[in-house]
Amino acid sequence: MGDTIRKVEYFHMSAPNKAGEGAKILSVLWESGINLLAFTGFPTGRKTQIDLVPEDTESLKKVAKKARFKLSVKKTGFLVQGTDRVGAIAEILSELSTAKINITAMDAVTAGEGRYGAIFWVKPADVKKTAKTLGSF
Repeated sequence: MGDTIRKVEYFHMSAPNKAGEGAKILSVLWESGINLLAFTGFPTGRKTQIDLVPEDTESLKKVAKKARFKLSVKKTGFLVQGTDRVGAIAEILSELSTAKINITAMDAVTAGEGRYGAIFWVKPADVKKTAKTLGSF
């Protein structure tokens, strides 16, 4: 099976940078049946930025509103899923480099059993060009 690269919608929110905050947020989403395609969290100043990439955007927004999570406006990223191999990410970066597209951030991980996944972000002005370059939908 080859790689699939698709545009995804995501939101970010801020949380206190202390133990248990991510667990609280994820528990609310879990209990509400929200499936996340990706989740990232990292410190920014005295807070933590949490990025949520939902399978169903509208459901996430409803749950977030009820839980009083302050989500950002909807943003776009790219989700990669594929067969793990040496140079898998290098291939993607090379294609984007050739197209003169700069990546804002990227996280990649092996998923075991010969699979890998990644998520990356580009500037909003480069979203369409990135989708066209990589053949994502």
